[in-house]
Amino acid sequence: MQINETKAKIEAILFAAGREVTKNEIMLALEISSDEIDEIISSMQNDYRNEERGIELIKVDDSYQLCTKKDMYEYVYPVLDKRNKPNLSTAALETLSIIAYNPKITRAEIEAIRGVSADACVYKLLEYGLITEAGKVDLPGKPMSYKTTDQFLKMFGYSSLNDLPELPRYKLDENKQIVIDDIIEENENREGPAEAPMPEREGVEDFKEND
Repeated sequence: MQINETKAKIEAILFAAGREVTKNEIMLALEISSDEIDEIISSMQNDYRNEERGIELIKVDDSYQLCTKKDMYEYVYPVLDKRNKPNLSTAALETLSIIAYNPKITRAEIEAIRGVSADACVYKLLEYGLITEAGKVDLPGKPMSYKTTDQFLKMFGYSSLNDLPELPRYKLDENKQIVIDDIIEENENREGPAEAPMPEREGVEDFKEND
């Protein structure tokens, strides 16, 4: 099968689907290997990137989708979507960041980090489809936990959560407070604001950040 013919078939599948299509679906449809798909998809992405096209091919976890390029949004949005443009406040973005770095985090843990109620932010992020319920946690009261969605990845241009920037690590003293001297020393050697660590989850030995 010629590579250009395969490209055309993959393009047709993605265009007709209008959604994320998994690698397995493409493999079954075209009867080609995973390595071949990786090679062809990479070539297609370069084609869209280097040509003056209005669309791009994105990867979301183990799936692919054709989307309009970000700089075309202002022309497409007025024609296809009459709803109010999603508008995330600073508080909502902070909450979203916490959930992205800590999948399956509970509302109480979010509030412990931010120091204020997270109800409004969580509801808004659920409404926009940027987060979803991730199941109940085995803690007293069985609280619901949350995680980000593929819509979050697409909105912020990530292929997976592994692409998120790595957070700095800080030492905590015996009172579970950040060691200030360490922050000052580290900030002198890097740019950007300091990030607070995750609090320990009650009843769990360690609550680890998900990089």
